[in-house]
Amino acid sequence: MLKRIFKVFFKIIFCLFLFSILLTAAYTIINPPLTPLMVVRAFEYMSEGKSPKIQKDWVSYENVSKKLLRAVVSAEDARFVRHRGFDWKAIDAAKKYNERMKGRKLRGASTITMQTSKNTFLWPSRTWIRKGLEAYFTVLIEAVWGKQRILEVYVNVIEWGEGIYGVQAASQYYFNKDANQLTSREAALLAAIIPNPRRWSASRPTPYIERRASWIMGRMNSVAIPKGSKK
Repeated sequence: MLKRIFKVFFKIIFCLFLFSILLTAAYTIINPPLTPLMVVRAFEYMSEGKSPKIQKDWVSYENVSKKLLRAVVSAEDARFVRHRGFDWKAIDAAKKYNERMKGRKLRGASTITMQTSKNTFLWPSRTWIRKGLEAYFTVLIEAVWGKQRILEVYVNVIEWGEGIYGVQAASQYYFNKDANQLTSREAALLAAIIPNPRRWSASRPTPYIERRASWIMGRMNSVAIPKGSKK
């Protein structure tokens, strides 16, 4: 009986493993139609008696402003093009900081690849199982997608406000323009609110967001991005 249970268990694990590879491979050419976070947020809205809202409009990498791509990389993962999914220098620095500043807000070291794997394939939680799957998908998409596709998916699926997903919807919502028309300041403001887009606004920035955007603008020209964007 126990042997049969283990056999069924390993078959399920193998099928899930195979499905993850096939889905990742499919997403090299197919744009993700929905993400787990979008579904979770929709249920949250319905539980509050609100109608679910999902505003998104996929835009290709070539049609995203270079300013926005540089701003996002500057804000979230300055060594994006140089690592293979995990920024060990940032992880080590965050570990030392958190040990030194016990009791205060923890500093993370999540790369754009890690955030993309989380936002595209996984549910929002802080469990070790989720973290383990995030690491698995991070390795997988680095191997299968490459940097340009990772950054393209990232800027198209992340949450940028209540019911706002992706840079095109965010550009229209906050600045009434397309993603390839953003100015440096607008790009920096959008990048500045990524850590908490449901609390902060790019069009009505707090003094903290203004300072963060200025810091991002000061770094934008010093970071590298994958080739492909023309704007």
